[in-house]
Amino acid sequence: MLRQVRDDDLPAMLRWRNHPRVRQASFTTHVISEEEHARWWAGVRADPSRLVLVYEHGGTACGVVTFSGLGPERPIATWGFYLDLAGLERRGEMIAAWFGVERAAIHHAFDVLELTALRGEVLAGNQAVRLLHDRFGFKETGGYRRVIDGTTVDVVTVELTRPPTGRRA
Repeated sequence: MLRQVRDDDLPAMLRWRNHPRVRQASFTTHVISEEEHARWWAGVRADPSRLVLVYEHGGTACGVVTFSGLGPERPIATWGFYLDLAGLERRGEMIAAWFGVERAAIHHAFDVLELTALRGEVLAGNQAVRLLHDRFGFKETGGYRRVIDGTTVDVVTVELTRPPTGRRA
């Protein structure tokens, strides 16, 4: 399930985002300070083209889903996610949460936001997420090179188009 972010979610969101493996799979890899996190959140709240939601698995908040590029004349958006890796591993719920967050994001994109396509970007070396997206029908549409922490890395772009019924698994 996806829900609106509450102010009391912000410390957990920062902790999840700063997990070493989440940072390793992100375009921004440094440890994010509380001040930087607060500036980011203020920017999100002021920008109608961005939406950040909390993912709950089994009634427990354990992830974040982001949508960007939203607008009345823009039926295509970009999304991303990260999870509470430490908490999910401790509870033995990692795989189920990965499938759940993907399913919830797709549902929200097509059935709530009524998008026609959902795009994303994945570090080419992040095989687990590439396979997850593939399993849910995302197609790899291209790629580009980007410098992260002084190293040039390959990034894969993915896209999922709205099925004719607007519903996904």
